[in-house]
Amino acid sequence: MIACIKCGKVDMIVKSGFVRGKQRLYCKGCDLYFTLNQPNQVTSKKSQQITIVDVAKVLGVSPSTVSRALNNSSEINENTRQEIIRVANELDYRPNLLAQSLHRGETHTIGVVIPDIQRPFFAGVVAGIQQVASEAGYRVMICQSNESHSTEVLNVQALMASRVDGLLISHSKETNSFEHIKLHLRKGVPIVHFDRVCDELNTAKVILEDFDGSFALVEHLIKKGCRRIAAFAGPEDLLISQKRLNGYKAALQKYGLPIEQDVIFHSNFKKEDSLNALLAWLNLPQKPDGIFSVHYGNAIEMMVTLKQKAIKIPDEIALVAFGDDLLASLFEPSLTVFNQFPYLVGQEAANILIDNIINKETFEPYTRVIKGELIVRDSSHKKAIN
Repeated sequence: MIACIKCGKVDMIVKSGFVRGKQRLYCKGCDLYFTLNQPNQVTSKKSQQITIVDVAKVLGVSPSTVSRALNNSSEINENTRQEIIRVANELDYRPNLLAQSLHRGETHTIGVVIPDIQRPFFAGVVAGIQQVASEAGYRVMICQSNESHSTEVLNVQALMASRVDGLLISHSKETNSFEHIKLHLRKGVPIVHFDRVCDELNTAKVILEDFDGSFALVEHLIKKGCRRIAAFAGPEDLLISQKRLNGYKAALQKYGLPIEQDVIFHSNFKKEDSLNALLAWLNLPQKPDGIFSVHYGNAIEMMVTLKQKAIKIPDEIALVAFGDDLLASLFEPSLTVFNQFPYLVGQEAANILIDNIINKETFEPYTRVIKGELIVRDSSHKKAIN
């Protein structure tokens, strides 16, 4: 005797043709169609995720019927829907969220491209991005260009192939062509730049006080009595380096000090660059009495060498730099910096991108400036000039 798989009754069962070579049965009491397939026929696939096809096989219905039932379609009889849900639960069926999101054209994933994850600034930015994204229900995929334009292009291609909903990017020091970004902007992909941005692209941007920060640092050195201030700049083609160097020059001009090319050194932020710059300045007939660095790490490398050479900091040479970190405060002497608040940069960039994703049709790109802070420490603490 055959009993109904739902109500257990025997006398209400009638045969109702065949489905895929198997006898189909109908319970008049439950208004339920089913076959005699057993759940253990599919649960042997322990290493595989149960699909709607597996659920359909157990019940002897089509996968489309299971799909409609699990999505509460009004086309499905309520008794049948409840039975499909019961079997799905027994088989531990879990919907494929990625497949569903792709069907809707969304993955709830944000792509991030940064130049160098080992630099504390970018690590702080990523932490801020992750915090906002997680709270908003988005996953984060992170790539680093390692300061290479070609790698940056490949990063963007890989993220787009993964169907990210939007992109956050800070360009590599080599990047001076932006066709790989323009391509996806034309397709309507939400893109937000941060820190190292491109002014020729109509994207939302989160930037730092690059000009004002360097102006504040150099003005601080001047007020502490420095009159020949060297500049450790970044790559000449990098926009933030240009802005920071312009701030340095503006401060000198404000106080009537000459802009001298022999104390301006363009670098790739490498340790050998900072040492080569310092040695070149120390060999000048008139050594600088102050050093402005666009990156605090390079300033600390210079201070190590100055201490080895028994050159007093700040009495003989004072130093200031962009960016803050625990090392900058603990090093002896502690380093005067312009704090850029990278965590806030990441938070703001992620908030703007999510807003762009949600309101894609009405979003208007804009620029947000993160205010920095001058933190005066021992490396520049000369007696002020009245």
